Amino acid sequence: MSDAGTVPTPMSWARSGARGGGFRTDWVTVALVLSIALFGLVMVTSASVSIATRETGQPFYYLERQLLLLCVGGTAAFVLTRIRTELLEKLALPLLLAAVALLVVVLVPGLGHVVNGSRRWIRLAGLNFQASELARLLVLIYVASYAARREAELRANFMGLAKPLGLLTLVAVLLLAEPDFGAASVLFATGFGVLFVAGARLRYVLAMMLTALAGFGALVALSGYRMRRLAGFLDPWADPFNSGFQLTQSLIAIGRGEWFGVGLGESVQKLFYLPEAHTDFLFAVLAEELGLAGVVIAVGLFLALAWRAFAIAREAADAGLKFQAYLAAGFGLWIGMQAFINIGVNMGALPTKGLTLPLMSYGRSSLIVTIAWVGILLRVHHEATARTRGPATVAG
Repeated sequence: MSDAGTVPTPMSWARSGARGGGFRTDWVTVALVLSIALFGLVMVTSASVSIATRETGQPFYYLERQLLLLCVGGTAAFVLTRIRTELLEKLALPLLLAAVALLVVVLVPGLGHVVNGSRRWIRLAGLNFQASELARLLVLIYVASYAARREAELRANFMGLAKPLGLLTLVAVLLLAEPDFGAASVLFATGFGVLFVAGARLRYVLAMMLTALAGFGALVALSGYRMRRLAGFLDPWADPFNSGFQLTQSLIAIGRGEWFGVGLGESVQKLFYLPEAHTDFLFAVLAEELGLAGVVIAVGLFLALAWRAFAIAREAADAGLKFQAYLAAGFGLWIGMQAFINIGVNMGALPTKGLTLPLMSYGRSSLIVTIAWVGILLRVHHEATARTRGPATVAG
């Protein structure tokens, strides 16, 4: 029987999830993540059957591994729901240093593993782990911490914004050295978004965004292979069997889908025509097999998840949990931004980037880190609701 006269303390709020099954799970977020992940399982299986059979002799090779990755990511998410976000805030600087170390180590010959000309992976126990995926999360934890600690400075003057942007520039340079232009772009844009939400003045944000865009534009202009990618994006049909091959095959797949698709499992483009059909270009297979109807469902799920993350950020802000609010907002910005870029690339609206469709595409590091971040989001919801509604109690 509870004591009605007892006033809960902040420490009791933080520990409420550990007592009597009192963790406040946000079932809306859980349902959305499960829906996207299960949708992804179906599409990865469909898109990879042919290539898995050819490469391994096992048609469900990628399905089995995607299920394993979901289990690993789910375990990481569960662990993170049991860790107070206050601890993440205290460890923000060490986590940032770990992120920079990861990005430096991956560039060291013999330690970093090269795949398709890019040095983005560290080999662990025979498996490749993409360092940039975890590093981006750790950097954004620090940015959220900075925004919470230096909110007044961030709102007051340009230097409050310039300091974290200097950090983001350093990390972006390390990512570009791999090279990983897509990851650098998403990190920079998400970091900008978090700082703007935290109160950075609009004129400073716009000025720095224009500077960043000019810098990225110069990098494209000075890089031969990026210019070839840009030319292939602007007119893929000018060289449909070389620089424009991937995009033309993606556009053919999307065009074939029409309203309701050619049917689940009936894609032609996935049959060794469309490269990376189960990873970066999964959306094109989805559009071909399920048509506009499937596209609307997929886009709707991502929009709903981003909206839910912003709603949790608002709950945390109303509860006075600034760091937690910026963490949740960062997740919403990141999931929306990466999904938008991946879909834009598949549709030929954006230049080709090596980014997966979050929670759906086959991608070891990306999938695990994304689901782990969902655990942090669920923890933020628990702490925010415990602060505003009081600790959960067990009936009887």
